[in-house]
Amino acid sequence: MALKSDAIRYGSVARTMHWVTAVAILAMVGSGLAAESASGEAGAVNILRFHVVTGVAVLALTVLRILWWVLADTRPADTAATPRWQALAAHGVHYAFYLIILLLGGSGIGTIVLSGAGSVLFGAGEGALPDFENFAPRGPHGLFAWLLIGLVALHVAAAFYHQFALRDRLLGRMGLGRA
Repeated sequence: MALKSDAIRYGSVARTMHWVTAVAILAMVGSGLAAESASGEAGAVNILRFHVVTGVAVLALTVLRILWWVLADTRPADTAATPRWQALAAHGVHYAFYLIILLLGGSGIGTIVLSGAGSVLFGAGEGALPDFENFAPRGPHGLFAWLLIGLVALHVAAAFYHQFALRDRLLGRMGLGRA
């Protein structure tokens, strides 16, 4: 498998970054929802610690993905059978993913920094976690998270539509079956 993408398939670097990011985002959504409903300070701290570390990793991986596309690789061409509006929608969703992930990372880091929770989460300090709702970046962070969930649902629905309704083997471009 080639490192870089060709006219039909994504290369191994792009595929790996895609699937690692996908799994990490699912973990982020789960841990974010769990942190909101965690009962007991110790449980909340552990969940939030995982959420923050994974969030920073997703942010870094997203920056690397953007740099990879800008500096080192090109995406496979849209299939000839794809209507122009679908191609534009697909590209729009991908750019929206990048933007929302960057905004989520910034708002998450902002919330942790402004609240002082970093010292509680990473052992430099003790005490209770602050009420994150009292810090301005927390509101947008929640909104961006719901937007990301919606984009993921749209992305997965479109992939299934291509795979099972159109049967155009689009998932093969990302390593699931033949392209």
